[in-house]
Amino acid sequence: MKKHSRIILLFLIPFLIVIFLFSIFIYATVSDYSEDYLFRLLEARANKVAKEKLAGGNEFSPDDDLDKLPHERDFFIPIDSRLNISDQSQKVGINEEFFSDVIQKGQARFVSNEYLYKGIKYKSAKGNFIVITVAENYFEINQAENLIKTMLFAISAAFLLLLYIAVYYSKNIFKPISAITEKVKEISSENLHLRLSEDTAKDELYELTGTFNDMLDRIETSFETQNNFISNASHELRTPLTAIIGEADVVLSKPRQTEDYVDSLKIILQEAEKLDNKTKALLFLAQTGFNGKVQKFEKIRIDQLIWDVKENLGTLNSKNRIHLDMELLPENPLKLKVNGNVQLLHLAFSNIISNGCKYSDYNHVTVSIGASDDYVYIIIKDKGIGIPENEIKYIYDPFFRASNTKNYEGYGIGLPLTRNIIRMHNGKILVTSAENEGTTVQITLPSVKTED
Repeated sequence: MKKHSRIILLFLIPFLIVIFLFSIFIYATVSDYSEDYLFRLLEARANKVAKEKLAGGNEFSPDDDLDKLPHERDFFIPIDSRLNISDQSQKVGINEEFFSDVIQKGQARFVSNEYLYKGIKYKSAKGNFIVITVAENYFEINQAENLIKTMLFAISAAFLLLLYIAVYYSKNIFKPISAITEKVKEISSENLHLRLSEDTAKDELYELTGTFNDMLDRIETSFETQNNFISNASHELRTPLTAIIGEADVVLSKPRQTEDYVDSLKIILQEAEKLDNKTKALLFLAQTGFNGKVQKFEKIRIDQLIWDVKENLGTLNSKNRIHLDMELLPENPLKLKVNGNVQLLHLAFSNIISNGCKYSDYNHVTVSIGASDDYVYIIIKDKGIGIPENEIKYIYDPFFRASNTKNYEGYGIGLPLTRNIIRMHNGKILVTSAENEGTTVQITLPSVKTED
């Protein structure tokens, strides 16, 4: 209810102020125009009656003039030594300054509530005269009251109309907002799959709804990733710990030969190394979930970085067979520059390329590099075991490994880690795969704007 009252007040008050000021403007304009028009008539009448009275030499009777103004009176006051301005002021009913202005300036005006006075200085054969014509203030007496009533009626009608419009639009404005509010209240961590309905109208509410739904998509993905991470991490960490504890319990259950202790310690060491590797991978994965502001970024040539990755992977494992396809390289090598962290990008590309080598049983892995004006593209393609179609949606879940990778070592951290690194660099990663046919990974990074 408060929201409706506010919108009504915000809608009404400015319009009412404008209407009120506009009404005052109309009243003042009409009043000035009417007054100015009547004074011009009075001046014309004063000249006319002066001419007929003073120039013609005959006594003039206003009653015989069909053009006389309502309640018109005319005064002819000679300007001579006998002129007593004070007496004439009392006789006519206006102040003495009026007479002084007529004598000095040639004319003067005076306004009272009921009458308008126009005085002129008239020269004739009989001498100089002050001619004063008085008539009813027609606007104040006959029109002002009607004009005020008309404007009050118009203001009242406008107020009622604006009130109706304000109430109508306030309800319609808040109706979709109220619907959004009610829907949002239904959404919690237990039902993040719910979404706001998006209207077809491309207005601000449509953009708000779309933005909120996009945020829900990200939150739902984060929740699912977190849940998968916790469940998988607990399982992956529990497995080597269980093996270590079990082996220790077995070897300590009774005295054994030295060889038995050595064999058990080897098993414990092997499981402890697995646990150490998984813990490090988890910590690194968590670190790459940050926004990257603490990382050192610099301009990097992607082709040089890929060459370094190729040489490093060849040194680590001579079985790796990596072919760099340079056919798509741009003529301008500056287009291959990106803004990034060398170590993180090196790790990301190493993960993808080494996975291609491993899961293709060390057959050729092709790495193609290309660039446009805005982006650098890196495509890693292998002909390995691929990923089952129904499992590809889980590839970014930490510790997830496809069902056809049981004969290959790994922890399921490489792709989630790589995706986090690429996201830190405002890039995109796209994985397409077919089981027993191979996998293609396309990475897109924004290039650095440089002058030619």
